[in-house]
Amino acid sequence: MSDHNKVLVEVQDHIAWVYLNRPEKLNGLDLDMFHGLVAAAKKIRKDRSVRAVILTAKGESFSAGLDFKAVSKNPSMIPKLFLKLPWTKMNLAQRIAHIWRDLPVPVICAIHGNCFGGGMQIALAADYRIATPDANLCIMEMKWGLIPDMSGMVTLSRLTRVDIAQELTMTGRQFSAEEGFSYGLISKLADDPQAEALALAQTIATKSPDAIAATKYLFKKTWKADTWKALRWERWVQTRLLGRKNQQIAMKNGLAGKGAEPKPFRDRSSFK
Repeated sequence: MSDHNKVLVEVQDHIAWVYLNRPEKLNGLDLDMFHGLVAAAKKIRKDRSVRAVILTAKGESFSAGLDFKAVSKNPSMIPKLFLKLPWTKMNLAQRIAHIWRDLPVPVICAIHGNCFGGGMQIALAADYRIATPDANLCIMEMKWGLIPDMSGMVTLSRLTRVDIAQELTMTGRQFSAEEGFSYGLISKLADDPQAEALALAQTIATKSPDAIAATKYLFKKTWKADTWKALRWERWVQTRLLGRKNQQIAMKNGLAGKGAEPKPFRDRSSFK
């Protein structure tokens, strides 16, 4: 049975905090953590009161990446992670990162300490990445004679140039969050990433949860798409928003005079 205490979920004021919780191993990813991350994302998806997610970690580091000692003790872990079932689109290794892109709410990753390998690929799949300037980053798979295989090819291509992505992948070198910021891999630098993530999440939580979900869905469908496809998705998503209760509430709040108490939004609707 998986120990989901290695991944903690706390929901407060419409914000879900997800903690990697294996600090004694620098949050190295073992099989329990893979299952725990998937379970956390499923729980959040079902809770329509959640309007933003903060993905962070307990202890000194965000994540040291895949725990190869755990792999050596449990060789069956490799096929469990990397074999894809015929009726699925991705394997478990890819899923623990890609699930954050698939959630209908924005995911903010707060990074400190080391963020290596699989931990880096999880962070790249978030919508925003806030890190301490001295956080230590690495696309580490080359050290083990491997390539990034937890959806890194999807996220790297959307965040930085191909020459930068290739150099970081081929060398497997460590680089600071400051350098990562210059590459577009880090969204913002902050001495207290969790506090900055909370401030952003609180701002997002005051907006229509339907419009926020629609925005994430729209960017996922249209980013780097051709013009006509993007315009079609704009029309379709806007049509889904118009006239819904939360859109009506947003209109009333927007038209209310200064000092008026804003009417609270209802829980998020579905855009699938």
